[in-house]
Amino acid sequence: MYDVIIIGSGGAGLSAALSAKEKTNKVLVISKTYPTHSQTVQAQGGINCVLDYENDSISNHLTDTYKSSKQLGNIKTIKKMCESAQETITWLDRLGVPFSRDTSGNIAQRYFGGTKAKRTCYSSDYTGLKIIHTLYDNCIKKDIEFLNEHSLIDLIIKNKKYLGINVFNLLNGEEISLYSKTLIIATGGYGNIYSTHTTNSISTTGDGLAIAFKHGIKLSNLEFIQFHPTALKGTNTLISESARAEGAFLIDDEGKRFVDELTTRDEVARAIKKKIDNGENVYLDMRHININIIKEKMPQEKKLIKDIMNLDLHKDLIPIVPAVHYTMGGILTNVSCETSIKDIFACGEVAQNNTHGANRLGGNSLLEIITFGKIAGSNAAEISLKKEIAIPKNIASNTINSILKKKIGKSIYKIKNELSEAMFAYAGLYRTENDLDKLNLLIEKFEKEYKDSGIENKSKRYNKNIIDYIELGNLLLLSKLVCQSALKRKESRGSHFRKDYEQINKEYQKISTFQNIKGKSEFKLEEPL
Repeated sequence: MYDVIIIGSGGAGLSAALSAKEKTNKVLVISKTYPTHSQTVQAQGGINCVLDYENDSISNHLTDTYKSSKQLGNIKTIKKMCESAQETITWLDRLGVPFSRDTSGNIAQRYFGGTKAKRTCYSSDYTGLKIIHTLYDNCIKKDIEFLNEHSLIDLIIKNKKYLGINVFNLLNGEEISLYSKTLIIATGGYGNIYSTHTTNSISTTGDGLAIAFKHGIKLSNLEFIQFHPTALKGTNTLISESARAEGAFLIDDEGKRFVDELTTRDEVARAIKKKIDNGENVYLDMRHININIIKEKMPQEKKLIKDIMNLDLHKDLIPIVPAVHYTMGGILTNVSCETSIKDIFACGEVAQNNTHGANRLGGNSLLEIITFGKIAGSNAAEISLKKEIAIPKNIASNTINSILKKKIGKSIYKIKNELSEAMFAYAGLYRTENDLDKLNLLIEKFEKEYKDSGIENKSKRYNKNIIDYIELGNLLLLSKLVCQSALKRKESRGSHFRKDYEQINKEYQKISTFQNIKGKSEFKLEEPL
């Protein structure tokens, strides 16, 4: 019996683990892959924090975040994040994150989109990677227990009370039950519903959200999906916002700039997509940036562009396209990271805690996952110390055997690719009722094909096909909920843009929620928690 089990080992999960460990030794982190493979490493550009109080303020940070949310954020939650930012940065600095420094030895900061102040702390253009490695090193120092290559299959909930989880051990193919007094879900977002058009790793498949939904845990704002403006064309490889922060231009075939490069991501991405839909190309132009700035602040971008595209950013224009980067929707939580089921917490991209609303401000994701990861870990551990429960009898799961018995039908990988292309075509940067209706019918078709499909490899030991099968089921469920949420929000707000309802409608200045009640999906528009 553990006090706290944490599912997910990205920035939120590891921060939660370190915070929980301060109060109890009975902490377990479960990772589908390995901590250093987490999606957090894709957060290259930086982490927001007000340090220069002469030219910036916490009030400005709060205002910029709320404005970017298109009035769907909750002031209380945003205030908590912004006011905790300096404490979060100090904590990371003390743990050993190698932040870039200015000539005075202070943590360096850069501009990011949607702000008028240098507020984004960074570690060259490897910020997320450096944070993850530092957090993981500290977890090892603290002797925090890890189960890597173990994938969540189900939650064990009886009479609306949380008991434990069922996980699949990829190494030996066995299903095991684990029990704890509290649970923290930190499994990341659902970007792979657009698997052929995303910067996300292949493991970002929304498992925590889908499984939570099946057990009646409330989800929120699933229609809000952020497209990053600059992914390398044909590869979906992210080029960080740090490039535009350091002065890169966005230009068209005629060499003309057509958008403010440092406005919010939803606006920049739609402007690029409009050009592409008109048959034009869009390029990132970095040729004018001082070579020393690139070497110091953007070494990863320079290497990626050379290795993947065989282009020299000092001489060549870089062809780019928008790609799905971040999902604002997730498990609905309050400022304490509590979900709609007692003793289950959520933090990181899997959670919708009313910080980002309809559009996330660049640099706020790392701040949010670390800040609320720490809050989740502390609150879960504190509650666990007050609980006395007996270890339940082993609750067996037969999920894997059921999958292996299924006959082979249509390839699950073909279904996944077709789902992705349909999502991008009909629920991408631009949406209409007609397109979303078409998408809904296609998803129903994919669900039937999935139900009638199986996997060819019938081995249990290290059979990645089993994980792929489970993930596809989760992606299909979340795709349907995204489609239905997008249909019901008859307005354009932030990252959700309806061509048939192009204006913000005050009637929809509420969060959307979905909850599974006795097998039926119930949709509501509610006030933010």
